[in-house]
Amino acid sequence: MMNERAQHLLKALIERYIADGQPVASKTLSLLPGVELSSATVRNVLADLENMGLIASPHTSAGRIPTARGYRLFVDRLLTIRPLDELSRNELEANLQPDSPQRIAQAASSLLSELTSFAGVVLTPQRSDVAFRQIEFLRLSERRVLMILVTLDGDVQNHLLNTERDYTPSELVEAGNFINQHYAGQGLSAVTSRVEGELRQLQGDIAELMAAAVRLGQQTLAKRNEDVVVSGGSRLLQVHDLSDDLSRLRELFGVFERKTELLKLLAQGREAQGVNIFIGEESGVITLDECSVVTAPYCINGQVVGTLGVVGPTRMAYERVIPIVDITARLVSNALSFRE
Repeated sequence: MMNERAQHLLKALIERYIADGQPVASKTLSLLPGVELSSATVRNVLADLENMGLIASPHTSAGRIPTARGYRLFVDRLLTIRPLDELSRNELEANLQPDSPQRIAQAASSLLSELTSFAGVVLTPQRSDVAFRQIEFLRLSERRVLMILVTLDGDVQNHLLNTERDYTPSELVEAGNFINQHYAGQGLSAVTSRVEGELRQLQGDIAELMAAAVRLGQQTLAKRNEDVVVSGGSRLLQVHDLSDDLSRLRELFGVFERKTELLKLLAQGREAQGVNIFIGEESGVITLDECSVVTAPYCINGQVVGTLGVVGPTRMAYERVIPIVDITARLVSNALSFRE
């Protein structure tokens, strides 16, 4: 069990290392405001921290740097979160307004990268079912009808129907109004089970159009594949901790390009409550051993549908990155959620 003095020195060392990227010597720590300990005492405490595996001594320096385990303890117990500055929050709010899920995902990814100077990643919305907000039918010609389906998450699907008979514009309006009144807001799977029992009781024209709406909506859902939107990967070229090893950096860009490992990692973050942080090997992706991934899930009407986050070096300003990711997830949820 670490005493308060050891925790204070570990916190001071990690904050100093994050700030300037140089191994921190015991003399440097002893001179920091609030430490008030001799260099000898600091050396003894640092030796204990090193024995615990929380810090390490690079071969080329007498100073110490945090290990992944040290960062984990720092993030879990010692970190002081900084409120997001007003300018950054205003930028997020201005650019994450209600829109299509794909455009919001792209905007969120770009903003995360811009505000952190790392790579922004967003797992696009995925649902086991899709609910619709509105259906409209438009007559194009004899026995040809355009169905417009608007989902709760803002997607607009257009489908061409070849109907068994010709419909008048007024019949199509009546059918759309009926379906919206009785089924809007429900998932298509739930609608399917209801329709099977109710179609026989519906008027023939509405039954045909309702069945077509459910069938085509579900076909579109089945074609949806999860994807990861990545922005700002090139910013990592400017990160000294990563750019020193070009082969590792190429492997990292390969992860961004393939997206397979990111899909799995972000899917884990979808199960988390609030912000989740993978430090080094915790991600399970070998290429990310020298990186940290900060993620948060986002929702549509209270249902978790995706994850967003930041990929950067383990030496990142967690106190600033965490609130950026957290607030971005909240704003994306608000932008995607449907309100009457």
